[in-house]
Amino acid sequence: MTMGRKISVRLGACLALVLALTAQKGWSQPAPASVHGHVNNAIGSPLTKGQVKLTQDKSSDAAARKYTNTFEIDANGDFKGTGIAPGNYLAIVFVDDKSVDFQDNVAFAAGEDHALNFDMTRKEYIDKMTPEEKKQLEEFKKKNGEAAQANAKIANLNALLTQARADTKAGNYDSAITAMQQATTQKPDEGILWVALGDAQLGSADAAAKTAKAAGKPIDQTVQAKYAEAAASYKKGVDANAASKKPNVETTAAAYNQMGQALAKSGDGKGASDAYEQAAKALPANAGMYYYNEAATLYNAGKLDDAAVAADKAITADPKRADAYYIKGQSLIPKATVDPKTQKITAPPGCVEAYQQYLELVPEGPRSEEVKGILQGIGAQVKSSYKAGKK
Repeated sequence: MTMGRKISVRLGACLALVLALTAQKGWSQPAPASVHGHVNNAIGSPLTKGQVKLTQDKSSDAAARKYTNTFEIDANGDFKGTGIAPGNYLAIVFVDDKSVDFQDNVAFAAGEDHALNFDMTRKEYIDKMTPEEKKQLEEFKKKNGEAAQANAKIANLNALLTQARADTKAGNYDSAITAMQQATTQKPDEGILWVALGDAQLGSADAAAKTAKAAGKPIDQTVQAKYAEAAASYKKGVDANAASKKPNVETTAAAYNQMGQALAKSGDGKGASDAYEQAAKALPANAGMYYYNEAATLYNAGKLDDAAVAADKAITADPKRADAYYIKGQSLIPKATVDPKTQKITAPPGCVEAYQQYLELVPEGPRSEEVKGILQGIGAQVKSSYKAGKK
């Protein structure tokens, strides 16, 4: 055997040994890496679309560059993925196939979950922007800041309005008035705020009138001034709503309806009637309710003639509104006359008919027995088509 042949035999034996060992232990590939991260744009908001791409082809032209991995950016500015071969990469952020940011020398180790974030608000990024891009960025920041301030102001006003309404409902009128005065000062062009202020002022006036009545005192100028303040606030609400870009008819109608109460209780019957007329005009679908409110308010204020006229308007707008007939009858009955010879009571025209129609609509209503008693007392016939079992 020659020397060359001996070496060849030994090499072959070594190779066979290596192959045998490899077969026994297996050849392990390095575990792939994964990535997760977040992308912010130049104004600090999440980038809501785009891709993060990885490449080791750093020397090629951008158009010819090959990318090993691509990860989609979601609506929250987040991305993640796996299947990255360990190594050193160039990571690039793309939006609509345009490169907007990058990081070089991003090293991925075998089996690693690498955190990779892009923050385009960093000074280095801003410094590389063109003058025009910087100008656009500053303008956007300014508008965004103004919008944020406006939103904060609206949120504060909504909180004041919610609290004031709750306070008014609970009878905490002074607290509600303070809150709404603050709100109307901040935004005097918002009609609903003035209406809420008027509601609080009207509640305060009613409470003062109730206290005076309980003490046996007349409604003085102080209470009347409170009603006047409420009416003025409602008028400002109407005007502000009318001047807005999108006037709200419900706000207009509500303001006039409440204004009618305030004016009637302050002693201004003509102004109250005009206000209720405007409420009905603003929202004709609710005209029956507004005219009835007018009739009831005027009746409670002792203005019986005006109340009867308003009741007729309510009946015309809504012939099925039973309480309007009751108010009409109550407004007319004080004008009944008594014959001194026969002692016969004669009700004014329309009075008996109003009572009878009330009974026709609600034969077992809350005031039915009262109305029957009145009709029997004046010698009028009680008419009703009511039968047992009929709803």
